[in-house]
Amino acid sequence: MAGRGSAILPVPADDERQSLLLTSTLRAGEEIDDDIAVVISTSGTTGRPKGAMLTARALRASAESTHARLGGNGRWLLALPAHHIAGLQVLVRSALAGTAPVSLSPSFDPSDLPSAVAALGSGRRYASLVAVQLDKSLRDPAAAAALADLDAVLIGGGPMPAGVAERARAAGVNVVRTYGMSETAGGCVYDGIPLDGVKVRLAGVAPATTSNTAERIVLGGVTVANGYRNPVRTRGAHGSADPDPFAEPGWFRTDDLGAVDDSGVLRVLGRVDDAVSTGGLTVLPQLVESALAGHPAIADCAVFGVPDQRLGQRVVTALVLAPGAVAPDVAELRAWVAQTLDATAAPREVHIVDELPRRGIGKLDRRLLAERYSD
Repeated sequence: MAGRGSAILPVPADDERQSLLLTSTLRAGEEIDDDIAVVISTSGTTGRPKGAMLTARALRASAESTHARLGGNGRWLLALPAHHIAGLQVLVRSALAGTAPVSLSPSFDPSDLPSAVAALGSGRRYASLVAVQLDKSLRDPAAAAALADLDAVLIGGGPMPAGVAERARAAGVNVVRTYGMSETAGGCVYDGIPLDGVKVRLAGVAPATTSNTAERIVLGGVTVANGYRNPVRTRGAHGSADPDPFAEPGWFRTDDLGAVDDSGVLRVLGRVDDAVSTGGLTVLPQLVESALAGHPAIADCAVFGVPDQRLGQRVVTALVLAPGAVAPDVAELRAWVAQTLDATAAPREVHIVDELPRRGIGKLDRRLLAERYSD
């Protein structure tokens, strides 16, 4: 962590094809600036993965501010792949704390948690998970009790369903919701509050949305990457080139929309490219999912858009039902959503599924759902 030596390119050990793609795409073996410590692959949400170039200073700042926020150095469970930024940061935090993490199987079996937590020993103990892992763990009483013994469980990698959050509270698990990405050395906003040295601002009101407070989230500070190893310029909705997200030194322009309340807490409302344009308004799926999550028949849900000749796109939801629940019809769900959101945001089509498709470390795959249910 001194910032000396060759830059590291973490790649998945169990996926030879992906490893070869990353080493080729991210130009392994070629020259790189001396201050770059790690090139970490992004999640590939918008297509081809990019490599965020992080310095040792950025990694160290992120790890130190995390321990400061959580109450001090401790031992960590390694439950996420080390080629993802969340897993890598567990290793960095452990190295700086002078401790060794306790590793779980890559397949993540909640039944392993009690022994893994016990192996952490005494002192402060932490874990970093994604919402899907937490959900599975809460269904296993022994695993839930093990997580409740930890001082904090960081949950990142996307939004957490309201039902999962409620069950975690009931089980006594100290959940800390994190927001960040590879480009910011991992989570840099905890429970809506930036870590020390991290700056947040909002820029550019999203036009004609059902949430008129939504603005683009821009993150700044020492944890921001130095740019991409393989910058890819994409095209916006009107064919113009999207601006470089690192164009302003020390800042990263995200593809997320958010709002800040009167107490300064950031709320992430969804991604720009997930938004559904319907009937002249833009619907943010995450807001609709939050509204649907309160319905007693729904265990999990995803909202997305499919082409519609009259509306441009129509709002569609895929639902995982709660055990023993009767599937609600479209009229019931539209009325339910309209209690808290503009009626334009209410779904016009409902599909019942056994589980929602996910990719990487558990992020919802809306694109696959939209392809699956398009006419």
